[in-house]
Amino acid sequence: MEYPRFEGDRVINAALAEDVGLGDITTLSTVPGEERSAAHLVAKEELLLAGLPAFFRVFALLDPDDPVVWESTFKDGDRVQAGETIAVGKGSSRTLLTGERTALNILQRLSGIATMTADWASELAGTKTRLIDTRKTTPGLRALEKYAVRVGGGANHRIGLFDGVLIKENHIRAAGSIAKAVASAKKRAPHTLKVEVEVTNLEELKSAIEAGADAVLLDNMDNATLAEAALVSNGRLILEASGNMSKERLASVAQTGVDLISAGALTHSAPSVDLSLLFK
Repeated sequence: MEYPRFEGDRVINAALAEDVGLGDITTLSTVPGEERSAAHLVAKEELLLAGLPAFFRVFALLDPDDPVVWESTFKDGDRVQAGETIAVGKGSSRTLLTGERTALNILQRLSGIATMTADWASELAGTKTRLIDTRKTTPGLRALEKYAVRVGGGANHRIGLFDGVLIKENHIRAAGSIAKAVASAKKRAPHTLKVEVEVTNLEELKSAIEAGADAVLLDNMDNATLAEAALVSNGRLILEASGNMSKERLASVAQTGVDLISAGALTHSAPSVDLSLLFK
């Protein structure tokens, strides 16, 4: 679960430019430049921590010549209880105040995704089925949000349009058929990429198998149809169940025999956790 430092810095710099602009007027006009403070990062609810390196990095990028020094016994992937102090930072009061909101926004968002993912993934414990995310991410934050999914115990679907072939309904209509779309993809895509096809019924599944697809996305099927799809495929390709997934449904979907369950909710509907940065 390596933190994506390059993408993280890009996001942080954009967020600081958005928030700070030409300068933090309130802080510059009220806090002397030589003022030093200690700030405590405190959890206000139970959570699974994700994004702590990004949180620290905000303050390092704000003032690399006089960096805030942080101490913490926690790391990404740790469970934190309400009221616990996650980290203590000591340094320039101006730097701490100016970076506070950007740092908290990122950490709250990523920890929210990790916490929800861990909660959902627990429903699949003891099964062969893995929980994966989708491309339904916040524009510009995909690398960080997908990192948070991994921290929470989920896995990633393709990162973007460039690293996986997923032939969906409109591709099939434009190509003319599942067979034509798969044949064309197999001809053009490198051998290192799997070709996945979205299907909505068992006849389309059979067409995808005959065409030589490596995986199928079983779209919005009920559990009985998913179970029948697993029998039809008989282990010949990867089965991904998707569409209107909820935490309550995960265990029963896993019992149908699918390999993957994808859920856009992990990134588009996860609530941010509640954190505070308090001067002591």
